[in-house]
Amino acid sequence: MNIPFVKQLDFTYGQAAWLTPLVRRVVAKNPSAFTFHGTGTYIIGQGKVAVIDPGPDDPAHIQALLDSIQGETISHILITHTHRDHSPGAALLKKHTDAKTYGFGPHPVSLGGGMVEEGGDHEYSPDVILKDNDVIKGEGWTVTALHTPGHISNHLCFSLHEEAALFSGDHVMGWSTTVISPPDGNMTDYYASLRKLLPRNETVYYPTHGAPIGLATTGITPQAFVEGLIKHREAREAQIIACLGNGPQTIPAMVERMYADVPKQLHAAAGRSVLAHLIHMVSEGRVKAEPAVGEAALYRAA
Repeated sequence: MNIPFVKQLDFTYGQAAWLTPLVRRVVAKNPSAFTFHGTGTYIIGQGKVAVIDPGPDDPAHIQALLDSIQGETISHILITHTHRDHSPGAALLKKHTDAKTYGFGPHPVSLGGGMVEEGGDHEYSPDVILKDNDVIKGEGWTVTALHTPGHISNHLCFSLHEEAALFSGDHVMGWSTTVISPPDGNMTDYYASLRKLLPRNETVYYPTHGAPIGLATTGITPQAFVEGLIKHREAREAQIIACLGNGPQTIPAMVERMYADVPKQLHAAAGRSVLAHLIHMVSEGRVKAEPAVGEAALYRAA
């Protein structure tokens, strides 16, 4: 199925938009090919509020958050994961509040394999470590943390009980697919984390980048949207098998064929996702790598 990505977003930088009686969003001015219009920071509740993903190291964005909650108090700072467009703003925000930060853990540092993971926030470490299914209670709101590794190993989604809503971080985005970049990005984990969402009952997802995902915006339920993401990934693996049907291939050669309709400046990122697929496929015995799995390896069908 074609995934109904939403490329439009109604917002103004520096201004909070009320999405529901419990949810506000302020978009940081850090647009890019990977962040879309920028980081969407969410505010949950009224009076005593939680902030989800304070965003990049951007004092102007933090000031916009503070301006949007004048007369209110921040009681919790929730972090979906430790990429630099999500968590560095927590340190700036904590200068204005006694609220603790909550997350799965600090940024992974032992990656191995000679590969370097870029874009990590190595300065952040949560005050409170969350585990899968931990519940956080605030004034008028209740959130469950869901461990959803794949995009990064410490990724969390947050389920808001009162509105059957899921803050999906970068695990499920409304405007594009998620980059899975080894070694910490893991396609096997990503598949499992997507399937983890399928039996859940949330009716809307709020991704950090892009518009909400649900019947009102995408025309399908979040669960159907996730099924589309799984099918998309399976289709990419079918493309890899088709490439290998022509003989041994390198990753750049496969990317050139598989992503012919994607601007070349994005091919390096696409190559990271292809590598993630290949690691997954080698682990399942469907593909062989010579001499070993990596960016420079030669791949063949098993």
